[in-house]
Amino acid sequence: MDRLPFSKLQGTGNDFVIVDNRENIFEAFCKGIPEREAVKRICSRRTGVGADGLILIETSNIANFRWRFFNSDGSVAEMCGNGARCAARFAKEKGIAPDKMKFETLAGIIEAEVKGRSVKVKLSKPKDLKQNIKVCGLTGHFINTGVPHFVVFADRVDLVNVKELGRKIRNDELFKPNGTNVNFAEVRLDRILVRTYERGVEDETLACGTGSVASALIAAKVFNLSSPVTVETRSGERLKVYFDEDFEEVFLEGETVYVYEGELRRELLDG
Repeated sequence: MDRLPFSKLQGTGNDFVIVDNRENIFEAFCKGIPEREAVKRICSRRTGVGADGLILIETSNIANFRWRFFNSDGSVAEMCGNGARCAARFAKEKGIAPDKMKFETLAGIIEAEVKGRSVKVKLSKPKDLKQNIKVCGLTGHFINTGVPHFVVFADRVDLVNVKELGRKIRNDELFKPNGTNVNFAEVRLDRILVRTYERGVEDETLACGTGSVASALIAAKVFNLSSPVTVETRSGERLKVYFDEDFEEVFLEGETVYVYEGELRRELLDG
């Protein structure tokens, strides 16, 4: 197979290559090339499509579909909030799932509702909350919102060297072997501002859905914020995080953009 149809979607600046892989066309396209290497080449911003991650939509026996999510470095991630919103939009547009849907992830079953460009997803129950942890000289808070996140509050997030500090914390001994995502949050009267260093991308991204959720939940704990919390991402776009008192039910809502559709040629992988 020398061509692979794909779509490009983004949510608050987090962008993804999405492939309808219900007939295993991705495996046929990548034949002879390790899956991780193929994903890296496709997601490369200079020589490929360019994306924060790649999503394969596959068949499921217990939900509307199953996804497989890859970071841009080819590693597998359990969950991605904005990726989940984009996957739901894609599935609705392609007739794979109705407006209200469920899909399988490594973090559990995710529920989603698509209303035009807006998508609201119900995430798996957060776990492993640990407050007031000292890492790299900074005090922060840990929570797993599908993937692990360490949240540090700052007076001015625009002054934080996210790439340098984020990399140090992400690779700290405390979080080995898998590492953690790192969020820097600033609490304002009407919203919180969040900047995120994402493992697997190994850089700051314009937005992170699970990071926005982690920051909102930790802010609710530390600063007694009530639901919903508005999160302003690095892209300037905003997400809303809904939750109950015990974090039993947590939702992430925001806009998505269906950017374009195209075809990848096999020579991308053969070069």
